[in-house]
Amino acid sequence: MSDPLTAAARELVTQAVAIPSLSGQEVALAEYLRDWMTARGFTAHIDEAGNAVGERGQGPLTVALLGHMDTVPGDIPVRVEGNVLHGRGSVDAKGSLCAFLAAVAALPAEALAAARFVVVGATEEEAPSSRGAHHIARRLTPDVVLIGEPSGWEGLTLGYKGRLVVRASAECGNFHTAGEGHSAGDDLTEAWFRVRAWAAQAGEPGSIYGSVQATVQALHSDSDGLTQRAEGTFGLRLPPAVPPAEAEADLRTLLADLSRVSLTFVGHESAVRYPKDNALTRALRVAIRAQGGSPVFKVKTGTSDMNVVAPHWPVPTLAYGPGDSALDHTPDEHLDLAEYDRAVAVLTTALTRLALGAAPLPS
Repeated sequence: MSDPLTAAARELVTQAVAIPSLSGQEVALAEYLRDWMTARGFTAHIDEAGNAVGERGQGPLTVALLGHMDTVPGDIPVRVEGNVLHGRGSVDAKGSLCAFLAAVAALPAEALAAARFVVVGATEEEAPSSRGAHHIARRLTPDVVLIGEPSGWEGLTLGYKGRLVVRASAECGNFHTAGEGHSAGDDLTEAWFRVRAWAAQAGEPGSIYGSVQATVQALHSDSDGLTQRAEGTFGLRLPPAVPPAEAEADLRTLLADLSRVSLTFVGHESAVRYPKDNALTRALRVAIRAQGGSPVFKVKTGTSDMNVVAPHWPVPTLAYGPGDSALDHTPDEHLDLAEYDRAVAVLTTALTRLALGAAPLPS
C-alpha cells in the first residue's frame, strides 16, 4: 500500500466508519466529509437536509454520485485487522460513498474539464423518510447517476425492489383473560396473518425479484389495567408488478373489517430497473475488466436511494460499491480493503472514460 492515494483513500473510509452516524444523527460525519472534500479541491457544503455535497469539474456533463452517510443501530468496534475494516457502515454504505469521494478526488484534469462531478453523502437512507435523497432529487439535474451501495467490486446493480411500511395499532378496553373477547394483541396478530397471506400470493410467487416479501419489523403490546394497546410495523418489499399505492389499497380493503385496527402507510417507493447497455454501464464494464474482473449485473430485493431519485432523474443509473451486501446490518459487518482499493480504481477509470466519451462496447 505504498501509493499515497491508496493510503489516503483507506484513511478516509476508516475515519468515516469510526464516526457514528445513525439516521438523523449524521452531522459529525457530514462535517468531516465536507472538510475532507474542501481540502482536496472540491467545492463543498452541507445542505438544508444535512447532506454533505461536494463538486469538482466544470464540463457540460453532470455526473451525480449519490451515497449515504447514515447507518442502522449496532455498535461494532471499529478496527482494521490485516486487510479488513470492521465497523458499522463499512459495507452499508460508507465504503461505497468513500470510494466515490476517493475516485473523484483522483480524477485527472482532462476529466474535470469534460464533466462536473457531484458527490452527495445523503441523510436518512436507512429510514423511511429518505430525507437526503428526496431533497437533492429536486435540486440537481444530472446526466448520469451512480448510487453508492455494495455490489461487490465486479458487480453492477441495475435495480431494486420497491418498499412499503405498514404501521398497525389496535386498542380495546381491558378484560379478564378468562372471559370472552379478543385482545388488542389478537387483533394485531390477525392483521399480520392477513398481510402475510396477501404477500404470499401477490406479485409472482416463486420468483425472488417478482414476489412480495413481508417481515415483522417491530411488535409491542401493553396494558395500563384499563386499556390494552398493541402496535406493529410490517415491512413489504415490492416487485415492479405491485406499486406501493396498489399494495396500500389492497391491504386497506383486506383489513377493513378489523374495526379496532388503525393503519398508517409510509415509505412508498416503487421498484426500479435500468437497462444494461448505455455509456455508464460500458464505462464500468471496461474499468472492471481493466482490473482483472468479470462484470456481473445484479438486481436486489432491498431498496435504496435509487428508488427515490428514479422518478426525478430519468437518466442512465447504476448502483456500485465495494463489499458483500449479505453483511448489511449484521453483527459481522466488515469490508475487505483490497476490494475497496479495486473499487476506487474502477471508479476512477470509469469516470474518466465516461467524461471523455471513451468507453467502447467490450467484445
